[in-house]
Amino acid sequence: MVRKVMSGVGLLAMLTTGCATEGYVDKQVAPLKDRIASLESRSADLQSKVDAQSADLRALKSDVAGIRTQANEAQAAASKAETSAKSADADAAKADADAARADADAAKAEKAFALQQRK
Repeated sequence: MVRKVMSGVGLLAMLTTGCATEGYVDKQVAPLKDRIASLESRSADLQSKVDAQSADLRALKSDVAGIRTQANEAQAAASKAETSAKSADADAAKADADAARADADAAKAEKAFALQQRK
C-alpha cells in the first residue's frame, strides 16, 4: 500500500508542475538572441576588416618585392658605373702618360728642328 501511495504522490507531483510554455522560453531566450545577433554583427565587421588588412598586406608585399627588384637593378647599374668609372680613370691616366710622351717627343722634335736650322 505504501507503494501505491508513493506512486500516487509522484504522479500527482508530475502532473501539477507542468512544462515550460513557448512564451516563457521565448522570454528567456530573447536577450540571448539579441546578444548573439550583436556578436555576429561585430564578428562580421571584424572579419571584413581583417580581410581588408590582408589585402593591403598582400599589396604591400608585392610593392616590397618590386622595390627589391628595382634596388637590385640599381645596385647592378651602380656596379657597372663604378667599373666604367675605374676603366675611364685608367684610360685617362694612360692618355695623360701618352700626352706627356707626346709633349716630350714634341720638345725633342723642336730641339732637333732648331739644331737643323742652325747648321
